[in-house]
Amino acid sequence: SQGNDPVIVSFYSCHVLLCFSLKVLHLWHTQLVTVYQFQNKPKPTVNISRSVTSNHDLCSFRSISPEEALEEEFILKSIAWPKYPSITKLSSLPNTSHPACGDFTILPRRGGGSWHIGDQLEVLIQMHDYHCRPKNYGGDVLLASLHNRALGAGAAGKVVDHLNGTYSAVFTLLWNGSATIEVTLVHSSEAVEVLSRQTSEHPDRVYFKSLFWSGSKTLFANCNVCLRPSMAPLCNYTDIHTGEPWYCYKPKNVSCDARINHSMAGFIKNLRPNEGNLFASGVNMKVPIRTSGPSDVLVSGRWRPSGFYYKGVWRSLGGTEVWEFNPKQMTQCLKGKQVHMYGDSTIRQWFEYLNEVLPNIKQFDLHTLKQTGPLMALDYTNNIMVTFRCHGPPIRFGNVPIGGLRYIANELERVIGGPDTVIVLGIWSHFSTFPMEVYIRRLMSIRIAVVKLLARAPQTLVIVRTANLKALTLYETLTNSDWYSMQRDKALRAVFKGTGVRLVDAWEMTLAHNLPHNLHPDRPIIKNMINQLMQLK
Repeated sequence: SQGNDPVIVSFYSCHVLLCFSLKVLHLWHTQLVTVYQFQNKPKPTVNISRSVTSNHDLCSFRSISPEEALEEEFILKSIAWPKYPSITKLSSLPNTSHPACGDFTILPRRGGGSWHIGDQLEVLIQMHDYHCRPKNYGGDVLLASLHNRALGAGAAGKVVDHLNGTYSAVFTLLWNGSATIEVTLVHSSEAVEVLSRQTSEHPDRVYFKSLFWSGSKTLFANCNVCLRPSMAPLCNYTDIHTGEPWYCYKPKNVSCDARINHSMAGFIKNLRPNEGNLFASGVNMKVPIRTSGPSDVLVSGRWRPSGFYYKGVWRSLGGTEVWEFNPKQMTQCLKGKQVHMYGDSTIRQWFEYLNEVLPNIKQFDLHTLKQTGPLMALDYTNNIMVTFRCHGPPIRFGNVPIGGLRYIANELERVIGGPDTVIVLGIWSHFSTFPMEVYIRRLMSIRIAVVKLLARAPQTLVIVRTANLKALTLYETLTNSDWYSMQRDKALRAVFKGTGVRLVDAWEMTLAHNLPHNLHPDRPIIKNMINQLMQLK
């Protein structure tokens, strides 16, 4: 135990709800707000750069330093996706990648002989079109994994694009027994080109609205970081501290101060004729690729945990001892700690899991929305506090009170930190339709706050949850495709590299598991993520 928390002592000593609430407000560094409190009034104009997309100045970006601009350019180059030849006709489906005609082959073991633990297994993949003709250019989105369902074992593979229609998938063999290879086509290279164009030409395809209320008047206005040119004046809600831009068209005869809430308003599908055929579930999107021979190998040798599932438990990299925590052990691990979670609904899952599993924890009713928070759960006996708050716009939730729109960087400035403080961040899904620069710059502003926090309180544990795979429909693909998530996952890792934050690799943990992909991973995967959380120091 770190000693008695003054909040808990105050609660027990006074037994007065108001007293308790005031103390918690102070401890939580003024994070809790009155639901309909008016905040985020129009800020003074800041230095904002414009992104020119398809002859329209649509998106506003946070201003960055020359050093950050160089870093951003490097990240964008490092995640640049191969382009398919311009002679290919997108409207001609038979010319595109077809998983039923593609195949993969297990290459012989180097040096020959049987397969052993630690060997590198390589698979050669050849993509074909609907005529079953070999393709001669790359750019397809492929996933590769190893599984043994009887053992509850699974591991992710690395796919390498040779830019000529062939790909390699490389695996490290990590357990005794059979290992079955699975290769999946997520998107054809032609589909990726459509997704890329969607962002360059229609970064505002997911749009937002705010309610303005002034006396008897209630009006809605469209809001975004990417707004089409209009004669209507704008309300500038750019954050004065981070410089993160956000605008709404100003309703007539209503002050910009009268903004009440924030909501996702809708989505516009901007596909050209026949392009929807490129995103057919079960046909050419998230479809397994067949093998030209055996799809499994038999592995022998000594076993050692090393970054994979075995008996349903995730074995972390580095050869460290792996624990599967029961509720009592989790309580002991978190005793005396504050765990503050910021991000999207995939982070809220962690809050909900702990709130359900920890035996003595109870959620305190803050009279806030379950989807957005702020949420708080307390274990008085063991001095544990767990909180959640959604990140600031763009956020695709509904009816978020303006007082509840908080940028993560600003929240981290209020954290005292120390050995009893754990910060968990998860921010990726809601940025998928915007230019990469919008996302990279948001991460950079969060990084500044993280570095400052670790400088003043080095023993603070900061954890970042990466993006994960999900089930894809046409709507989900155009708004949050695995390809969009893959690109943002790479950017996230690059931005936080070398900062001292710890990663929970949700990407590999969802790829390696045999459960179906889901934006909100199923409970066994969440359980393994929380096990990882408990082991990080």
